[in-house]
Amino acid sequence: MDVRILDHRTPQERDRSFLPGTGKTWLLPFYDLFSRAVGVRALHERAAALASVEPGQTVADVGCGTGNLTFAVLAAQPQARLTGLDPDPDALRKAARKARRRGLELTLVRGFADRIPAEDGSLDHVVSSLALHHIDEEGRSGFAREAMRALRPGGQVTIADFSGPSSDAEDAGHSAHGHGRGGGHGRGGGHARPHLRLRRSRPAHVVDVASGHGEGIVTLLTEAGFDDARAVGEADMRFGRITFVRATRP
Repeated sequence: MDVRILDHRTPQERDRSFLPGTGKTWLLPFYDLFSRAVGVRALHERAAALASVEPGQTVADVGCGTGNLTFAVLAAQPQARLTGLDPDPDALRKAARKARRRGLELTLVRGFADRIPAEDGSLDHVVSSLALHHIDEEGRSGFAREAMRALRPGGQVTIADFSGPSSDAEDAGHSAHGHGRGGGHGRGGGHARPHLRLRRSRPAHVVDVASGHGEGIVTLLTEAGFDDARAVGEADMRFGRITFVRATRP
């Protein structure tokens, strides 16, 4: 199986900064371990189920990080054609190693959420999990416009991201993210080891997903021209409340 890593950055983007999914580059080796410990895998499986990708359809995972949402989509639909996009080269290399171990065919692209590597109207799905809160308001608006451009009519965008602190305020102070980012990641199951807990009171850019105002993803997608943008589910995790949002390109 062919696993490729491409560089989609323009010369002007070579020096563009981003915050890694773990907050610090040196924490990347612990990312998947911690994500499994706090149960993020279930979020990816749910997002993949909500996306309902069909055989042969093309999917871009924006903010793919180490590839866990990508792999959840492929587990749900092995005949899908996936491209993962992230600005972090170390995370992409880790995703590539995981894909090769699984014998998967995958294209990984280094780039930013506001420039999706796809021709106009060429994608069936855009998915993203725990990534957009890492991006500033301008970057999120750019992502919404790019998703609209890259999706075919009837194509769907499915997003899982923070909508507020969890009901357990004590646990919400710890997270699988260092928090604030330029491109995406996540995972699944038990108790976190104390030395892997990363301090966080709130993400640097908490996205109000569920409400229809401010920087909410529903509003973001609606303003970009999507039909029927709405919250379709929630999950109350130890590190925060996650809302699932879905919308269709007219």
